Amino acid sequence: MLKEFADLSTPLVADACVRLGEPLRAAPAGVAPVVPGQRVAGRVLPARHYGSVDVFLEAFTRAEPGDVLVIDNGGRVDEACVGDLAVLEAEAAGVAGLAVWGLHRDTPDLAEIALPVFSYGRHAPGPVRVDARGPEALRTARFGEHLVSSADVVFGDADGVLFVAADRVDAVLEAAHAIHRTEREQARRIRAGETLRAQTRFDDYLARRDANPSYTFRQHLRRIGGAIEE
Repeated sequence: MLKEFADLSTPLVADACVRLGEPLRAAPAGVAPVVPGQRVAGRVLPARHYGSVDVFLEAFTRAEPGDVLVIDNGGRVDEACVGDLAVLEAEAAGVAGLAVWGLHRDTPDLAEIALPVFSYGRHAPGPVRVDARGPEALRTARFGEHLVSSADVVFGDADGVLFVAADRVDAVLEAAHAIHRTEREQARRIRAGETLRAQTRFDDYLARRDANPSYTFRQHLRRIGGAIEE
């Protein structure tokens, strides 16, 4: 999956979801890779954190190579729920990376391990609680407002993290590649001296909008085959 994602980005995948009418399931703004430049893509391996690392260890017994551990810690900012040992164990289990709805610690060690980890930031204290474990602990994980499971694929890069249903990934990636080709050509033409206004026939858009105030720029782009804004 990471190979299929190699030439793409989460913005392109998000735009492809919009174009295809797929649910746009993005993590709340702020999630970022621990090490700049890290990227991840793979099947969701869900785990809900209740204060103890045992749930991660159990998740790893179910892991398939290339899975991404998606940790639901409720977005808590009072504790770090993952550190160097959990990440090393993830690497040993063949997991491709981690996406954490919460915080991490042991940042220098994670940088040295180099397995992609995405979180909302760093925090020294670990959990001092052990809550009762629910029946969904290894079945689903919540990430912001989105509920994900092994029926989903997660993508992460410098712009954030998002989720796509596994049975729609091929179509979404195909659309993302098409948008990418169009946008790269638009960028090439701007560098060659042809403005984006000229490429998008912006004067024509303004004239059509004057004649029909409900005519939107997005409609105009679709009419002429442009890719920006979706």
